[in-house]
Amino acid sequence: MLIKRLIHLGLLCAAVLLVACGAKSEFSALHSGANVLVLGDSLSYGTGAAKGEDYVSLLAANTQWQLVNAGVPGNTSADGLQRLPDLLETYHADESKIDLLIVELGGNDFLRQISEAETKNNLKAILQQAKTHHIQAVLLAIPKFSPIGAAFGNLSDHELYAALAKETGTPLIEDIFSDVLAKNSLKSDAIHPNAQGYKKVEEALRKGLIELGFLKSQ
Repeated sequence: MLIKRLIHLGLLCAAVLLVACGAKSEFSALHSGANVLVLGDSLSYGTGAAKGEDYVSLLAANTQWQLVNAGVPGNTSADGLQRLPDLLETYHADESKIDLLIVELGGNDFLRQISEAETKNNLKAILQQAKTHHIQAVLLAIPKFSPIGAAFGNLSDHELYAALAKETGTPLIEDIFSDVLAKNSLKSDAIHPNAQGYKKVEEALRKGLIELGFLKSQ
């Protein structure tokens, strides 16, 4: 009886370990030269740093992927949704098919006090377009706008991202911009990182992509 219990316990532990390991590698690694589109706003464009110091350029330099920076300063989630069809059409050919879409939007919605429901619906529509085109997508969480929180170094991701990720089954990378923008030494102004801040963003994003399995550990 004791032996049976020990065997059962061993099998249970093995199953738990397999699940735990699997949770860190949910997706297949992208091939060398994979096309990655980043749909975003000024945070992706790199406002606050010199050319080439944005996190998209840094990610391209630290991987073997071909990254397209579709970050436009001032863009809202509605703007991103409107731009996406043309971007997808541009890279529709098989030889340049988009292998991964990284979505970084919502900050300007919060600043302009656009309703949470509208922002969430726009982001959901973006993710649905990616799914329709058989493109894997990753969602980046953006901080909830809080002047007091920013002043005291206490920012947290807006809760709509976790809810949207769960609802759509989209992988979410959290606490990247919240952690960076909570530190004055990593900011060029109240809402944008500086060069060092974008470096931290890229490092955290690359770590998240590795944990999800999209990128092989280097």
